[in-house]
Amino acid sequence: MSAEPCRSDRADSAGPTTSTTSTVRFLRALFLSAGWLAWSPSVAPGQSAAEVARERAEFEAWLRDAPTSPYRALAQLPIGRGITLGPTSADIPLAGVARTRLEPRGGGYVLDGAGGTRPAPRGRLVSLGNHRLLVTGPPGQAAVMVYGPTATGFKRPAFYADAAEWRFSAALKAPATARAVPVLGPDGAQVEATEAGMVEFQVGGHGYLLRVLRVPAPDGEESELEIYFRDATNDHGTYPAGRFVSLIPAPGPGRRYLLDFNRARNPFCAYSTLFPCPAPWRGNRLPMPVPGGERYTGGGLAKPPV
Repeated sequence: MSAEPCRSDRADSAGPTTSTTSTVRFLRALFLSAGWLAWSPSVAPGQSAAEVARERAEFEAWLRDAPTSPYRALAQLPIGRGITLGPTSADIPLAGVARTRLEPRGGGYVLDGAGGTRPAPRGRLVSLGNHRLLVTGPPGQAAVMVYGPTATGFKRPAFYADAAEWRFSAALKAPATARAVPVLGPDGAQVEATEAGMVEFQVGGHGYLLRVLRVPAPDGEESELEIYFRDATNDHGTYPAGRFVSLIPAPGPGRRYLLDFNRARNPFCAYSTLFPCPAPWRGNRLPMPVPGGERYTGGGLAKPPV
């Protein structure tokens, strides 16, 4: 289903407005959920091109240097009733690691190996030799991501030039019922999001609607507003599966939001085939190209079926 044309004179019925600092909380929580533990914006996002440039530079440094960069991801496997790591016969062979079992126990997860038993809390990095483990996913569907000591195949991220015409002040029309929606997040992990409504914006005199979900933060912080969209640049300059962009509560009076496509970003499957790609959200297909935000220079997964 394509993004719907809309009228620009509808009543604004957005939910509660919070400070733009909530976006910093959201980005930090998003990076926690995917192992992006070493990177977060140094400034609260607003409408400044300088802020966008700062965020992009910090993100590039994180991709290159962080111990949990997707370029260091070695393996991802559902935990189920338990898996083994270490020797060549293990479910996940790891050089220099003695046989260790990762399994659910007491409502959480533990590592049981030569050094004894220790917890492996969900969403927290745990060291295993020169490797790092991160347990993600909902209860009963948890998986472990394994990161190696060195990055492999790093590519400098590419971006469109920041353009003011792709930065909008937008209204959010709340849904009649805020139902739960299971989706894959940017890191490929399944989460239970909540319908937040439809955001309205205009391009070239035409109005469009995009579906917005509240995606839960893994560390207990307030859920934030996310849009997963496709446009005419997909597979022609941007990632074939689509991109994410956050809806930022705008400062000042009124229930307005900043929709800044200059901050559009790739899902993790753009960096490594270990991460599953989210399915395009219903209704979030724009007919025109959106030359803003992160580009795509090859690799990752093939174009998904629509």
